[in-house]
Amino acid sequence: MASTATPYGLRAVNELGGLPYAGSTRTFLINPAGYSSNIFNGSIVAVVSSGYLEMVTTNGDNSTPFPAGTIGVFVGCSFVNAQGQLMFSQYYPSGTTGVVQAFVIDDDRTVFQVQAAGSLAQTALGQNAILNAVQSTSTGSTQNGNSNTAISTSTATTATYGLKIVGFVQGPFSTVGDAYTDVLVKFNIGSHAYNTGTGI
Repeated sequence: MASTATPYGLRAVNELGGLPYAGSTRTFLINPAGYSSNIFNGSIVAVVSSGYLEMVTTNGDNSTPFPAGTIGVFVGCSFVNAQGQLMFSQYYPSGTTGVVQAFVIDDDRTVFQVQAAGSLAQTALGQNAILNAVQSTSTGSTQNGNSNTAISTSTATTATYGLKIVGFVQGPFSTVGDAYTDVLVKFNIGSHAYNTGTGI
């Protein structure tokens, strides 16, 4: 059972309809002059007006919705280090310069597993959700590179919330109503760049 708070960001599980997630990603560039924040594996990211990728720093509620360029979930990057070696990293280290290619799960039909910051009952199925806290340079581990983003237990029917709960993780270590419930979510209509007409 998920009895302890061990958030891990968003992890791809499958697509709507049940097709397995096959590992597909799209590459986006991070500003070669350096972006001043770590981006961890499992973090929600957006393409900003400069054309580069950055971490989403809003929680997806009415007053601070996900930005128009929200494109998906970051799962690592590659860059050339000072010794000229091509490096593959679980996370983007703040301030890394040069050509940095970020790998992003950008399919807006992807279903992600994420932990809630508390207990969620069966009544949360079909409701909309927001992040428990805004993502920042410290919402993850530089040791393993993983995000520690979680969703809030304050779910609602509010159409403009960033995420929709589409299921629960059921297994020997997770069930509905656990102290820190693991749920399945997707980007809500209008909160992902591919299903809104708004430009960046």
